[in-house]
Amino acid sequence: MSALTLVEAVRTALARAMAEDPSVLVLGEDVGKDGGVFRATEGLFERFGPERVLDTPLSEALFTGLAVGLGAQGFRPVVEFQFDGFMYPAIDQLVNHAGRLRTRTRGRLSCPIVLRAPYGGGIRAPEHHSESPEGLFAAIPGVRTVIPSSPAKAYGLLLAAIRDPDPVVFLEPKRIYRAFREEVADDGSELPLDRCFLLREGNDLTLVAWGAMIPLCLQAAERLAEEGVRAEVVDVATLAPLDKATILQSVAKTGRCVIVHEAPPSFGPGAEIAAALAREGIFSLLAPVLRVTAFDVPTPLPRLEDVFLPAVEDVLEACREAMTHR
Repeated sequence: MSALTLVEAVRTALARAMAEDPSVLVLGEDVGKDGGVFRATEGLFERFGPERVLDTPLSEALFTGLAVGLGAQGFRPVVEFQFDGFMYPAIDQLVNHAGRLRTRTRGRLSCPIVLRAPYGGGIRAPEHHSESPEGLFAAIPGVRTVIPSSPAKAYGLLLAAIRDPDPVVFLEPKRIYRAFREEVADDGSELPLDRCFLLREGNDLTLVAWGAMIPLCLQAAERLAEEGVRAEVVDVATLAPLDKATILQSVAKTGRCVIVHEAPPSFGPGAEIAAALAREGIFSLLAPVLRVTAFDVPTPLPRLEDVFLPAVEDVLEACREAMTHR
């Protein structure tokens, strides 16, 4: 067992999947000899060769379409986008082809592809490099959207995504790519998709989050404990399809819920979770469901990043507001 960063866990999972299954390919811009922008594919070219680690042209629509074709013919391509903001040309392929291939062919074909991208803010990157578009991808029928919150989650969830028979968008929070290390056993064990993870138990309030907001919520939960508030922390992990049952079960116990995410508030996963609580958990609620998010504006340049992104104090303020309702 090794202590890995999140980006190292991604690389380890890719190597494990490629060693176990010759149909697994890696493709994208600079993923070969350069090892990717964040070095997530470093060493794979030397180990597996140019036929399985393919450097592509600067054309996201092209190489996503290539991946769809490869997936339909029995391969399991893993596509890397250099940054989340470069994924938008691929949406045509996701919506019109990857997401509906199984339905279109009445189950004759599937599309086992994974689209990986570093996403979110927190590293002072320029425009189009710090966005949180998970709500956009979670709204595409037939496509899973998965976001790990730690090295162990990245390893297990990426293996599960690669082995899944349908397309998965796998968004890696670059804010925590190298923020901390965690013991990860490279034993090929996957973690379940479509399921939330209960990271901390509590009875007073439920914090629901994913990705880089999980460490933020765990810090807030520690601070709340000093105030006598026991917060439960739920890691959504798979945004689509959403494991509503685990969230509802937690809120049935605590009666209060604060949803924390980096994406804009309107029409996103947080709103969907809040709607589910209003529809199916209304009689459990002791307080309004609150959200801590970024803003409904384009992601700003680095100078305003700290104002734009949720902070621990923002989470604490929302939790204290929720606790005023008895």
